[in-house]
Amino acid sequence: MTDRRSTACRDMPEGRTAGRGARAAAAAVALVLALVLSACAGLPTSGPVNAGQPIAEDEAGGDLVFLPDAPAKDATPQQIVEGFIAAGSGPRDNWAIAHLYLAPAFSEEWDPRAVVTVYDPGERRLAEITPDQFVLTVTPTAFVDSTGEMSATGDSSQLDMSFALAQQADGQWRITQAPQGIILDQNRFKTVFGSYSLQFFDPTWTYLVPDERWFPRQYAATRIAAELVNGGPSPWLLGAVATAFTDVARLATLSVPQKLGVAAVSLQDGARSLDRTVLDRMQTQLEASLAQARIDQVDMLVNEQVLPAEALTVRQTRVDTNPLVRTADDFGFLSGGTVEEIPGLSQALLQVSATDIEVDTDRSLAAVRDSSGAVLRVDAEGADRVDERPGLLPPSVDASGYVWSVPQSTPGGVYAYGPDGAQIAIAGGWAGASQVLAQRVSRDGTRLAAVVRDGDRFALWVSGIVRDRSGAPTGLGEKRVLAVLGAGVTALTWTGSTSLAFATTVQGDPYLVTQEVGGFSSSQRVVPGVTAIAGGTQSGGVRVRDGAGELYAPRGSNWQQFASGIVVLAVQQGSPG
Repeated sequence: MTDRRSTACRDMPEGRTAGRGARAAAAAVALVLALVLSACAGLPTSGPVNAGQPIAEDEAGGDLVFLPDAPAKDATPQQIVEGFIAAGSGPRDNWAIAHLYLAPAFSEEWDPRAVVTVYDPGERRLAEITPDQFVLTVTPTAFVDSTGEMSATGDSSQLDMSFALAQQADGQWRITQAPQGIILDQNRFKTVFGSYSLQFFDPTWTYLVPDERWFPRQYAATRIAAELVNGGPSPWLLGAVATAFTDVARLATLSVPQKLGVAAVSLQDGARSLDRTVLDRMQTQLEASLAQARIDQVDMLVNEQVLPAEALTVRQTRVDTNPLVRTADDFGFLSGGTVEEIPGLSQALLQVSATDIEVDTDRSLAAVRDSSGAVLRVDAEGADRVDERPGLLPPSVDASGYVWSVPQSTPGGVYAYGPDGAQIAIAGGWAGASQVLAQRVSRDGTRLAAVVRDGDRFALWVSGIVRDRSGAPTGLGEKRVLAVLGAGVTALTWTGSTSLAFATTVQGDPYLVTQEVGGFSSSQRVVPGVTAIAGGTQSGGVRVRDGAGELYAPRGSNWQQFASGIVVLAVQQGSPG
């Protein structure tokens, strides 16, 4: 039997000497090495093949990575299949270990990057159909495509995946048929892969708009640069965002070497012909995107010469940490029991019997639903009734001053009302839905989210907002399903540039769910009867109002009463400046 020692034993460093500052620890290190080496002699050399434990990896910038085992000699067909699945946790060298479990011909066909199937931990069953055929059954929670985009599964149906094997000339079993891509449970997926936002611009080049992707942590910088420079936004964002990268400025090499936090991004010769404004925008996108991979500085190079460029200052989507509320007598920011008014706007809003209020980034305009159910535009000059259709939902206002409105029972009737009062019918609206329960525009004005009834289920959808050259919205892009819900919602809001929060029920209990756009969700119990949510830009910044006018803020896993007598909890779309 071949002696197959563990990875830790095989990779034990030899001849490494301690520096002057480390000599005090030399004895302790020697003792640890002796203990590990003695343990190696007694390690098992047979049994099922499993992924190794995560260890520190320098190339991953300190992240934990898995080092899965190669196939054991004379492993059974089931052990080969199990080992291949486990090897999905090792992306090094394009999943080189996983390729070892495949027959040579199939190894050339198998693409580990094609898709990642993410499933619930523990929800897996491997069944032997014949001695050389197996079926893996999982309950997928998400899929990640070759560009790193995650999509919700849409239901809780089980997925069957087939494997076939054949004995090779040397007598070893190898896989001849398997699904394209890799298969990981959700816990291991979150260790191997990280969430990174590719940064694009809104059409006015004012805001950065995140496009969430999932890449192996070991190669995050290279994947981020490749998808940002050579790729582009996700299909559902096409027409809603802008990018400075063009065909004349693609990557010259598909690698991003880095040293001491400085990344070198080599571009094609055509980048030299771009003007400074374009280069600065490219630099802005790269720096903001790569910062998530622990990159402190980015050098854009052509033939090893650094291009002159500086990152631009972009407008942020921060909101005031104090809640924006209407009481019986005031409208403004609640702080220490007093309400600080917004000059001009507060007095105008106090003249309206508002039930729902959303205030724009400059705090000069509000979208309002009043007690009659009509939607109004309110500014310091007064109020204009813009939509009086029956059954209107709470309205939303975008960064360009358009008020968005839709009736609950007419999903296709999404309208936007411009600063001049002109009504714009948004082409398609929420086509395919039978009902809309809530709708909100993102703070940067590029995306529209809604909770809809989709057939016999509820779902959270998001679409990019398509605009004409003047900035007027004209339609919605491809609909993307962020989550399938077990019940309807009573309130929806953006809590930041990459996440939404909504109030719903789970098995009859009230919950606040936070959903990442392109990621996973989290939930916590919330007070009953939530009628409004206002999101912050920091942890714990969310506020909720119940039907009795009580305002609550999260405190750990519980909710603390923050104020009473709140007639309206308003939504903030940003801050001036």
